[in-house]
Amino acid sequence: MSPRNKSLHAAEKCPAIRDVLNRVGDKWSVQIVGLLGDGAMRFSELRRSIEGISQRMLTLTLRGLERDGLIERTVFPEIPPRVEYELTRLGHTLLDPIRQLAEWAGDNRTSIQAARERFDAATAKKKQRA
Repeated sequence: MSPRNKSLHAAEKCPAIRDVLNRVGDKWSVQIVGLLGDGAMRFSELRRSIEGISQRMLTLTLRGLERDGLIERTVFPEIPPRVEYELTRLGHTLLDPIRQLAEWAGDNRTSIQAARERFDAATAKKKQRA
């Protein structure tokens, strides 16, 4: 392991780093942070914008992001109450890495798909020989 990477893998840091990466690397969290990068949104807007997310999973993810200080939940005293979610200052610092990762994924998606197809074909050949 290079000296540069040892600090990331120090025994006392691993659980903390893993915990943060589990939150910010979760597929729903990434999508929510990306969407909120354009401004505050209501729960129903987020749900409509994220294909495949259940109401329960959206609620749990929003609570986790709020607990981690990445988003802020604001309840407006109206009838019925209006609730909006927006990125905090800390949440905004996550936008650049997410956008860079999305750009990388877009740039490399065909190479990754080709690698998967090669791997699957090789695996299928091995199974046929066995």
